[in-house]
Amino acid sequence: MKLSKECEYAILALVDIAQSPEDLVKINDIAKRNHIPKKFLEQILLTLKRTGYVASKRGIGGGYKLIKEADEITIAEVVRLFDGALAPVDSVSENFYEETPIEKNQKLLAIFKELRDYVSNKLENTTIYDLLKE
Repeated sequence: MKLSKECEYAILALVDIAQSPEDLVKINDIAKRNHIPKKFLEQILLTLKRTGYVASKRGIGGGYKLIKEADEITIAEVVRLFDGALAPVDSVSENFYEETPIEKNQKLLAIFKELRDYVSNKLENTTIYDLLKE
């Protein structure tokens, strides 16, 4: 599994919003603190808004806030939203299965299933809340 920059930035933005003491977090502040290009961040936040993770308010005093609790947002769901399957090959994916050549070797297939299970378990059990600074 390799995360796209879009996915990495989405996770960073969610963590930033979750740890902010402000009710609404300005997009410029998120972009500066996390070194995310503002235009790219706008698109990411639109996706997060459309899928029910954040809400926004326009104008002076506007910004973004989580509408789903930080401890209810798993890293796995964010990765799936932006990058698709967690599995290293499509033939071991539980949500995005497609036939692949790896299936011809059952021992190799088993290794990739183990990898999938480890990654999935780790990301399903790690939330945005778990990533907040203390």
